[in-house]
Amino acid sequence: MLLRTAVLERIVRGEVSLVFRRWRRPTVRSGGSLRTALGVLRILDVVPVTEAEISEAEATRAGFPSRTALLEGLGSREGRVYRIAVEYAGEDPRIALRRKDVLSDAEIGQIIEKLQRLDARSPAGPWTERVLAAIHAHPGVVSRTLAERLGCERGWLKPQVRKLKNLGLTISLETGYELSPRGQAVMKRLRGGGLS
Repeated sequence: MLLRTAVLERIVRGEVSLVFRRWRRPTVRSGGSLRTALGVLRILDVVPVTEAEISEAEATRAGFPSRTALLEGLGSREGRVYRIAVEYAGEDPRIALRRKDVLSDAEIGQIIEKLQRLDARSPAGPWTERVLAAIHAHPGVVSRTLAERLGCERGWLKPQVRKLKNLGLTISLETGYELSPRGQAVMKRLRGGGLS
């Protein structure tokens, strides 16, 4: 579920607590969470509703000036309307993780083991050190260009970078990526001895 920054800001401030979407199938579930650019949202409830069931009060809780404006925003494409109750759950834990650049030998070892597991599971063979090195050498390069430099498809690269981001090693920029302080510390170790 994608949310515009302006909506996310209002959720963080507690001004918006409902989101409405028209989906063929929900992309979030009750009790789940959603990582966003401004932090983690807790998904409290996901309920299918009819347009007639949406009240003026709910439209206001969703950040719309009126029920009519909300319905116009939903459009008329296929799918059911879902009411999603949300709340801000805090900063994305990956942010604190990626800031940490002073790592013990044991912590570096654990990260390298995770990278080795990612490499071992990949049908394409070892990729983690190669992708980290490319991001280190070309920060802020659009993903299509980075993929060309790596000799891979953009569609393959993006989910791999997400795996590295989940370990706190990369940061997504407006355009492209860069290594986080944590990623730089790991890269320094990898360059000193590789993944062996």
